[in-house]
Amino acid sequence: MELVLDIKDLVVHYETEDADVAAVNGISLAIGKKRTLGLVGETGAGKTTTALSIMNLVPDPPGVIKNGSITLAGNDVLAMNDEQLEAMRGNDVAMIFQDPMTALNPVMTVGEQIAESLELHQNMTPEEALEKAKEMLKLVGIAETRAYDYPHQFSGGMKQRVVIAIALACSPKLLIADEPTTALDVTIQAQVLELMKDLINNRDMAMLLITHSLGVVAEVCDDMAVMYAGRIVEKGTVDDVFNNMRHPYTEGLFNSLPNLKEQGEMLEPIKGLMPDPADLPPGCAFAPRCPYATEACTAAVPELESVDGSATHFVACQAYSRPGFALRRNKDGK
Repeated sequence: MELVLDIKDLVVHYETEDADVAAVNGISLAIGKKRTLGLVGETGAGKTTTALSIMNLVPDPPGVIKNGSITLAGNDVLAMNDEQLEAMRGNDVAMIFQDPMTALNPVMTVGEQIAESLELHQNMTPEEALEKAKEMLKLVGIAETRAYDYPHQFSGGMKQRVVIAIALACSPKLLIADEPTTALDVTIQAQVLELMKDLINNRDMAMLLITHSLGVVAEVCDDMAVMYAGRIVEKGTVDDVFNNMRHPYTEGLFNSLPNLKEQGEMLEPIKGLMPDPADLPPGCAFAPRCPYATEACTAAVPELESVDGSATHFVACQAYSRPGFALRRNKDGK
């Protein structure tokens, strides 16, 4: 499989006078062409910092990429100079942010905002870029005539479609979508997700989808990675993780969702809170909240290992290594 993105052993800290915040702690991820990877986890897990690192946009100071490599379309992102980075952003990689209300410039028409990146990266004249901008609006289901309208004249869902049109204008090899449907109502969410899925299938690119929603992952993604306290604790195909989960944190995420088949049953929230990234516990960061934890879990940070010899499914858990260990959810067949 041809890889569009390959992250290896990425470590990102935010170093301030008060603390050293360990935001990302040695993660490795790969996305192949025409594949969508869902990055899942609670707020503060390090998902957005990972996304910013891909474009080398971690604010410095206080952010420092301390270790690792990021290869995008065969190029070493962390070795690029400012000129190369400017050429890459918006061209090879584009990002859809979670709030379309703040992602658009209120004093420029939406056509001008789409055309801007085309003029910059594709060397088009303003006239050519505007025509292509109209085509992009049509692609995301907006009438070409609305290219002359301003952001305040669009609804939230339409604004998000404009943001997607901007991101796709230069046909990027990688699309990063950071909670792209958070600010939208449920009906519009479904439409936007369907649109994104169709665009990925019809274009020669890959997508990293950052989300809290396991439903969104099931709908859109081919692969998924579960992130906790700056580490990947489980990753595999969507089928691997949904049907054969192996990490207690993944189990906790699924147990906290309502089950339509078992109405009336109480939801099971994950007890406790995400640890402070400036003061991570020893060993497995999830151990203080884990119902299966033993002393061994606090002795060392678990490494990702293959689940039952799988080439696609990996888990980082000391408990998984114990003979006869099984999550309640897998054991009960829920």
